[in-house]
This record gives sequence, C-alpha cells and structure tokens, in this order.
Amino acid sequence: MLKVNLEDVKKAEEVLKSIVKETPLQESKELSAKLGANVYYKCENLQKTGSFKIRGACNKISNLTDEEKAKGVIASSAGNHAQGVALGAKMTGIKATIVMPETAPLAKVTATKSYGAEVVLNGAVYDDAYAKAVEIQKETGATFLHPFDDEYVIAGQGTIGLEIFKQLNENVDTILCPIGGGGIIAGIAVAAKGLNPNVKIIGVQTSNIPSMKVSKENGKVTTEFNGATIADGIAVKTPGNTTFEIINELVDEVITVSEEEIAQGMLFLMEHQKVVAEGAGAVTTAALLSGKYKPQKDENVVCVISGGNVDVNTLYRVIGVGLAAEGRRYSFSATMTDKPGGFLELISIISKSNANILNANQTRLSSGGTIGKQVAEFIIETFNHEHIEKLKAEMNAAGFEIQDL
Repeated sequence: MLKVNLEDVKKAEEVLKSIVKETPLQESKELSAKLGANVYYKCENLQKTGSFKIRGACNKISNLTDEEKAKGVIASSAGNHAQGVALGAKMTGIKATIVMPETAPLAKVTATKSYGAEVVLNGAVYDDAYAKAVEIQKETGATFLHPFDDEYVIAGQGTIGLEIFKQLNENVDTILCPIGGGGIIAGIAVAAKGLNPNVKIIGVQTSNIPSMKVSKENGKVTTEFNGATIADGIAVKTPGNTTFEIINELVDEVITVSEEEIAQGMLFLMEHQKVVAEGAGAVTTAALLSGKYKPQKDENVVCVISGGNVDVNTLYRVIGVGLAAEGRRYSFSATMTDKPGGFLELISIISKSNANILNANQTRLSSGGTIGKQVAEFIIETFNHEHIEKLKAEMNAAGFEIQDL
C-alpha cells in the first residue's frame, strides 16, 4: 500500500485553502492547433512565491507538533522549496534555516532571504545542499523539512491535481508534469489516479539528470547525473524512496528532454503564452514541442508549469539558446581576401537576404593565419534554418569561407 492516498490530499486541501492560491488553468491555442489536441497550462508559476512548493511546505509545517515548531525548521532546496518553507515558517512564526546549492539562481536566494530565513550555500546541486542540511540538523535539533520525500509534502503538492480536475470539470486525459525528486508528480498522480484511474500521468526530466527515468527502468532508486542543467528546480541526482514507490506504480511514462529543447520551451511560453517559466517549468512544453510526447486527436492534455522563478541573467542566455535552436539567431565567422570593399560586400549580401546584424567584429589574422586574409565574426537575426542555409550558400558562392560558431 502506498504511503499517500486521495484522502491525504483532500485533507491537505482543507489545510491549504486559506494559504495558497488556486492557480489558473489556461488553454494554449497555439499548441492545441499545432497538435490537434486540447492543451492547457496549470500555471503554478503564478502561485505565492512563484512555485508550487509552498503547497507541500505549508502542509508539512501545519502538521508539526508544538515541540517541533519550537526547535525551528531546516530545509535543503535548489530554490523553490526554500521560498515555500521560508514563507510558511514566517507565517507560523518559527525560525527557518535553508541550505541551497551555490549554483542556485541569485533571484531565488534573495527571495528566500526576504522571507526571513537564514540561508547557507553549499555544493553544486541539490544533493550537496541536502548533505549539509542534515549535518546542521544534527547540530541544532531543528526539524528537517524534506523537499519531496515526505508524505505531507507529497499530499500538499497533490492538491494541484484536485484543482486541475475541478477546473476541467473532470475531463482530463493526460497530465504532463516535471520530475526532480518526484514530489509534485507523486502528489498529482495520487490525486488524479484516485479520481480517475484511466488518466495518463507523464513525467518529464532533463536528459542531463534523468534519475527518476533510470530508477523506473531499473525498478529501484538509482543515482544518475550527466551534467548541469538550466532546469535547476529538477536538478536532483537521487530521487526519493517514497516518491519512487508512488511513481513506479502510478506514473505511466517518464520521458527526457534536452537542454536545448528546454530553452525552446521557455522561449515558446514567453512568446506565445505570455508566461515566464523557469527551466523546470518549461520541460512539459519541451516534451510537446519536441514530439517526445504526441497526444491523440482531441486529447485533453494538461502541462504543469511548476514555477517561474528564473534569474534574469539566466533568462537572457536561455533566450539566445532558444533562438539559435530555432534558426532565428546565427553566429558565424567569414574568412575573406584582405582587399578594399571585402567587408562591405559581405554586409551587402547579409542585408539583401533580410537578415539583421546584431554584432560584427572584423580583425586581421596575425600569427597562424594566411597572408592576405582577414576574418570577421557575426551574430545575426534570421527567420529559420532554411534562411540560414540559403544565406550561407550565397556567401560561399561569393568566395567567403563560412564557419559556424
């Protein structure tokens, strides 16, 4: 028997009804038309603290004993759980210490401090922060609030599933949900499958850290890490035991998306949905745009946007990656004969193709170069990959040596 059931989620709903917001469910007309399905977004990026995490954190804090509250709470988090715990602790009047990875976005660190929590930075990923939090907990005796592997936390996150069913009048076929440690999808799966066992629950991870996918394939909790990710909210190398048990039984499939696909998902949400989502919140969109999940005709698909707490500097870089992936930004170097008018001829070709120059840098090749040659580097705006290929062909035909950067 699973440790969390539908009744636990309904109890959490009662606890949270005066604390959290019922976030909107918005249709994506663009994706619906593109895929022939009915695609909706559950916008937890509009939740208090900008993430779903406040649901689980506040449900857990509400169920602490007076003795546990007196000792304060400690948590480890990549950012969103940190803010949820910090705000929940502030509302309850108890001390909170949060350990975050050193790589956590500055915006999340600053926001956590603004809620009155003491912040300790340690390590590169969540698992490093967790190890430090356990160390501090042993020293202080504070109550540890796990970000995902806790029954009360899972039940709190499951209230998202109850809202989705209510907002769609129970006409739900599929829910796509991000996975890190597994708290949000475990809770939603318990709620959704409890209301309708035929609902499909699809988990989405970054291919850089596919820990739950590998765990599900192996039939046991498995640590997996291939590299850093822009989806810091789901950067968890080792899933939880409780979340794994629920996911292994209730989640139909776990798929992975690349960093480039996540960037495209974030860009799509900004341009077409007018939604700012962090990397973890955009993985469900990435799954649809990439074709990793292909809905049936008229299927009612809900994509959970888990959070919107993205650092502006990160967002700037991600937009560049997304534009390049779509062929709307192109960086290249052009080697040309060092003669009067050569640079102007190259610019003329670019201009006539209706590409827009964002940056251009011309320099002479010194040591190691070919005598009588010089190189120019460009970043330009283009329409798509076909436009880029046509422009490259024209530049090559004019005698320029083009190399992608």
